[in-house]
Amino acid sequence: MAKIAVIKTGGKQYKVAEGLVVKIEKLDKKLNDQVSFDTLLIADEDGKDVKIGTPSLGEKVTGEVIKEGKADKVTVVKYKNKTRYKRTLGHRQPYLAVKITSIA
Repeated sequence: MAKIAVIKTGGKQYKVAEGLVVKIEKLDKKLNDQVSFDTLLIADEDGKDVKIGTPSLGEKVTGEVIKEGKADKVTVVKYKNKTRYKRTLGHRQPYLAVKITSIA
């Protein structure tokens, strides 16, 4: 039976399983580095064996960094009519693609 887990990183929570690739907020890691995550919940697929942390179970999920990149551009337009005011700016959020290697 495969295990699933809920991890917390970058102020967000992700539902992960072994072998899954997750795009997370940028961390100070390089390519092929090992990353361990704060684990909130571990369960099997059927939901029979569930371990819930209060507030966490510790760092029981590990992964490997496989890619660094930037997300798609988000464009912001500021406009005020009748005053000839228009500003356009964009932002690309950096991310890490992490492959989950093990759930303890």
